[in-house]
Amino acid sequence: MSISIVIPDYNNGDLIAKNLPLYLPILQAYAKKNNTTVQVVINDDGSTDGSWERLQKSLDKKIIGVEFTFLSNGRNIGFSTTVNRGVAAAKGEIVVLLNADVLPDKDFLEPLLIHFSDPQLFAVGCMDKSIEADGSTVLRGRGVGKWVRGFLLHSRGEPDDSLTLWVSGGSGAFRKKIWERLGGLNEMMNRFYWEDIDLSYRAQKAGYRVLFEPKSTVIHEHEEGSIKKNVKPLHVRITSYRNQFYFIWIDISDLSLIMSHLFWLPLQLFSALIHGDTAFLRGFIQALLHLPQVLYRRRRVQSFTKVSDHTILARFVN
Repeated sequence: MSISIVIPDYNNGDLIAKNLPLYLPILQAYAKKNNTTVQVVINDDGSTDGSWERLQKSLDKKIIGVEFTFLSNGRNIGFSTTVNRGVAAAKGEIVVLLNADVLPDKDFLEPLLIHFSDPQLFAVGCMDKSIEADGSTVLRGRGVGKWVRGFLLHSRGEPDDSLTLWVSGGSGAFRKKIWERLGGLNEMMNRFYWEDIDLSYRAQKAGYRVLFEPKSTVIHEHEEGSIKKNVKPLHVRITSYRNQFYFIWIDISDLSLIMSHLFWLPLQLFSALIHGDTAFLRGFIQALLHLPQVLYRRRRVQSFTKVSDHTILARFVN
């Protein structure tokens, strides 16, 4: 099975230069065992700190069994576009997405790839040993969700089940053929957040499967990532709210959930106004301004929908 590793970069070239050499032996071992070459695609999203140039100079590109592909957006666009361009350049049947702040365990590949014997499987997520701001480690990687007052609320699921609502775009394996069929990450959701939930949900609506694999572990240093280092918290919240609206307006099709959203939305907006939640209000306005694009994407998603929203969400009811 041919694989490509896709790593998006924004002002994190030094972190990639530190982490990537640590797991290159894993890729070499896989290449040797399977008599293949593992491609590593690194796409830079307009870095401004000089680390992209340092990374290209510092990496040893003559690694047996590993082929490097370097790309650059030329300017800062966002995560979805950066990943989509990386996947487009990937030669492998399976694309493994790894963020710059992710360090895989030595045995992470095989448990992921074994699941792809099922042709209906779209993606498998890793066990994410997340290093939190206080230094503690939280096990992430499995996601759950429920519909509450007109919105999908997603959260971390306990790592005791293979069922997941989404596979993280920062540490997961995806079948490229299905990725292309679904249209990849929604680039309306640049610069970040909700894009992997959206893609995984679309895949499930189209009848494909997504799984969580606890035996495939990675260490994720969230505090070292691009969002924490480069984006103000207010902008993070605005973008997250905006993309949540995009998700609902594009992907949700069950009439009862649509009616629930329309009922609760005015109340949520009024509450945000009263409590001074400007991030929610600004996120809503930004989403509303792009309603024509939203409706265009909605028609495409609904055209290949085979599974209802209630069927998907019922999988996560305790």
